[in-house]
Amino acid sequence: MLAKYDIEYVIHPQHNKRVDIHRTDDPVEAEDFLMSLLATGAHIGSIKHEGNELDPKLVDQMLRVAASRLASRLLSASLHLDAPTVKHRFGFTP
Repeated sequence: MLAKYDIEYVIHPQHNKRVDIHRTDDPVEAEDFLMSLLATGAHIGSIKHEGNELDPKLVDQMLRVAASRLASRLLSASLHLDAPTVKHRFGFTP
C-alpha cells in the first residue's frame, strides 16, 4: 500500500545531491515535516499524494500552512508570546 504523502527533498542542497523521501499517511505530520525542511533551508523537490504529483495550488497551500505555523512558532519563542497574541499581532495561526 502506498503512503498517502511522499515528500522528496535534499537536506543540504549546496553540498548534497542525494534525494530522500519522507513518507507518511498523516497530513499534519506532512506539514510538520515541511516546517522542518523550511526551517533548515532544505530543497523540496516534490510532494505526492497517493503516488501522484499534487496540483501546484495544493502544494502551495501545504507550504503556506507550514510556513505560517513555523513563523508563528518562531515569533512565539523569540518574543515570549502566546499563540492568540501572535495571531492577533501578526496574523499567523499556530
